[in-house]
Amino acid sequence: MNLMAMAKREFIFLKRLLRLLKRVKTVDPASSNLVCDDFEAVVDRFKDQPALLFEGKTLTYGELDGMANRFAHWARARGLKTGDTVALLMPNRPEYIAIWLGLNKLGVVTALINNSLTGSGLAHCINISGASLTVVDTSTQVAFTDIEATLSRHQGLWILDLPKEEETNTRHSLSHALKGQSSVRPDHAHRAHLKAHDPAMYIYTSGTTGLPKAAKITNARAQLYMKAFAGLTHMKPGERLYNTLPLYHSTGGLCGTGAALLNGASMVIKRKFSASAFWHDVRTLDCTHIVYIGELCRYLINSPPSPDPTDEMKHRIKMAFGNGMRPEVWDEFKKRFNVPIIVEFYGSTEGNVSLFNLDGHSGAIGRAPAYLRSSFNIRLVKFDIESELPERRANGLCIECKPGEIGEAIGAIGTDARHAYTGYADKAASEKKILHDVFKPGDAWFRTGDLMKMDKDGYIYFVDRIGDTFRFKGENVSTSEVSECCARAQGVDEAIVYGVPVPHYDGKAGMVSLIVDDSFSIEAFGHHVYTNLPVYARPRFVRLLQHVETTGTFKYKKMDLVIAGFDPAKTDDPLYVMKMDATDYTPMTEACMQLIESGQYRM
Repeated sequence: MNLMAMAKREFIFLKRLLRLLKRVKTVDPASSNLVCDDFEAVVDRFKDQPALLFEGKTLTYGELDGMANRFAHWARARGLKTGDTVALLMPNRPEYIAIWLGLNKLGVVTALINNSLTGSGLAHCINISGASLTVVDTSTQVAFTDIEATLSRHQGLWILDLPKEEETNTRHSLSHALKGQSSVRPDHAHRAHLKAHDPAMYIYTSGTTGLPKAAKITNARAQLYMKAFAGLTHMKPGERLYNTLPLYHSTGGLCGTGAALLNGASMVIKRKFSASAFWHDVRTLDCTHIVYIGELCRYLINSPPSPDPTDEMKHRIKMAFGNGMRPEVWDEFKKRFNVPIIVEFYGSTEGNVSLFNLDGHSGAIGRAPAYLRSSFNIRLVKFDIESELPERRANGLCIECKPGEIGEAIGAIGTDARHAYTGYADKAASEKKILHDVFKPGDAWFRTGDLMKMDKDGYIYFVDRIGDTFRFKGENVSTSEVSECCARAQGVDEAIVYGVPVPHYDGKAGMVSLIVDDSFSIEAFGHHVYTNLPVYARPRFVRLLQHVETTGTFKYKKMDLVIAGFDPAKTDDPLYVMKMDATDYTPMTEACMQLIESGQYRM
């Protein structure tokens, strides 16, 4: 990189960093300023400006605030008080934001429940929240009713859109109850005793490897998310964010919401993501910004091109921001859809490690240049794949990685907003994420559970989730790197890679579950992995998914695939096993299964 290019890179990096830091420097856990106070300050400036657009309707900032106030007064009338929890089980709609903002004005905590959950998973999330009142709408009422008898606490059920005449002793119409409530702001005295370190909401982990955990989101943490993206995006009144992500998750519900609503801009809310409608909506609704997760971007590039290739490029998008965009998707997404700026970030709902790729370097999840290293709360420590623990020196302390080395990302735990670790509702689960005696005796660091590497310029790259990386034939295999390779094969739309135990072998063998189109052939796929992957990294088993279940944020439930493994008796999907000469694949039969179980099939 020449000096001119380097200077331009640093200018862009520092300009966006300073914007971000300017907004978050006011966040103080000891302050009495809550999320709702930030929102009310914006309302006072932009009362008549459009805040939310949804299915042909527009809410101004003043109208959204009035709606939130009615929810606050309704909650007070129900006897809810500071520290109580309300479970919110609804799809994306304007009332979603108004409900948790209104409850925040009283210090009531909102548990943001994944509205696609059913059965035991739904019951678990409501139970661990400690809620005694649940809010649903008519679309989620059935899911709640199905599990109501299994809940550990009786729930007062309030249903949005339920007609008054359909009310029962246990089913209350929230819409009717709101009609008699004031739209005037509740007295500030109701929350005057609260601080920003008090909880605002619970946001749940995605549950890809087990039941979801409830991450405790304080007001200060929510403010960090929202203000960081307000500064980063630098949205202005008149600009519009297109948000198809679920509002129960931090990327869409806090980062996206903060980018628009703390800047006086507007946010377009969709009930759910649609690849076919995406760019049509972006054009016709005149959007300027997009918030994404990586799976959304992959769906878009896997969707058929428009008959008129320019249709996907006729828009006013200035920036796409989000997390999880894979390197093999990045450049194609930017070129095909004419997106000038992509800002990738990294962070976990419950953690204290945040990274931002502020200058758009393709494939990186963030950057911590050497001259600012102390300003970023992240270190990479060497990691032992076998024990799934960081390596230790003879003195018991951890070993920091050098550029190019892979290690676990950790963040120092402190008391200020950027370093605080609030953990989960489950204290035992919270403690498991803390690493002690890292660089000096007595220190404490948050474990992200993610393996990363950093180059000499400070760019940081995601490698894998701990537990996803496995050892085969004495080599460490990164599932993310193998999946990236498999996803480039002809006819492959999605590739989900994981390790499976094989009788008579140490470690695990690689397996890939594929979502494919009509152009896929197992022969061509075999040639692709033979050509592009070292022998130890080639998936030994292939499953062609006929149906795939995802979480509400489009993540695959990998644990279900791991449990089924390569046993033909556990799935009707086509299964293949790599031939013993490791060149291509053959159908997985009962005869092959018997050879594997007896140790006669050479991996």
